Amino acid sequence: MNNMQIGSTPHDDRTGVSAPSGLCAQARGASGGQLQPEIWMQEGVKRVEQALTRLLCAEDDGGIELMAAMRYATLGGGKRTRALLCLAAGALADTPAHILDDVGAAIEMMHACTLVHDDLPAMDDDVLRRGLPTVHVKFGEATAILVGDALQAHAFLTLANLDASRDNHIALVRELAQAVSAKGAAGGQAMDLALVGKYVELDRIVAMHRMKSGALVRASVRMGALCAIAEDAAPAMLYCALDHYSACFGLALQVVNDILDATADAATLGKVPGKDAAAQKPTCASIMGLQEARQFALDLLREAGEAIAPLGPRAERLAQMLHQANAYLFKHAPCA
Repeated sequence: MNNMQIGSTPHDDRTGVSAPSGLCAQARGASGGQLQPEIWMQEGVKRVEQALTRLLCAEDDGGIELMAAMRYATLGGGKRTRALLCLAAGALADTPAHILDDVGAAIEMMHACTLVHDDLPAMDDDVLRRGLPTVHVKFGEATAILVGDALQAHAFLTLANLDASRDNHIALVRELAQAVSAKGAAGGQAMDLALVGKYVELDRIVAMHRMKSGALVRASVRMGALCAIAEDAAPAMLYCALDHYSACFGLALQVVNDILDATADAATLGKVPGKDAAAQKPTCASIMGLQEARQFALDLLREAGEAIAPLGPRAERLAQMLHQANAYLFKHAPCA
């Protein structure tokens, strides 16, 4: 994981990073054309799932079920969007796949931690997650609290144990910690709770979303790049482009979630629909209206694509993540 000295692939003067090869090339068609998203995404999900299974080892925990509950919260479900964003950003340079897999797994552990805590009765009080009983419903509230705590610790342990330089360790740990800090997911959740039952301007909702869910999306993209490209050694435009991309993408994902909470069924959501309205929580959808919120999400996805256009073909996987989000929106939230 040397900074900016990665592999022997062709160099691109626009970003100062090497063009992706290896696994990236394997996902190309026989004609050497565009990357095939269904190949690299499916393979990426499989590899991250294997990393999670290895890192959250099913040891005998003396009947206390903590590890079993951690695995229940983390394995066998979810789209792995954040891990895939990490892998996609890692394709900006020839980052070793096993490094990206473990970083992606650490991000998914942290994401699972936030979900387990968000689902608690004192927070969002959800009883379904990914179509299954939430952790506190299945294992009890006390165990669910410990599951979130332990998953956070295991995420940082995973980063600490990477085959990487000291500087890489520090950069990755700092990025993930910031994403769930009082300026990230924790602060966003606190703001979310404080806004219940209140009328607020759209910019407050956007600020809350950028912290509660957007901060971890931003970290996922940055951590994929940071595996190989130190920020202080990278061209100035690289991380500016990635931050703009992730800010738009992260907010778009949350706007889509707001829309689906108001329009989709439990089978689509994997959780109880209509919770936001029932809890009197202001959302982008409730403030803007469904159709305007839908257009807002589409505009954000387009803006994210424009942000990474200067990065050229190495950013193709990041662009394909946008295409997937667009397709999901058109499928599950069509025009009225």
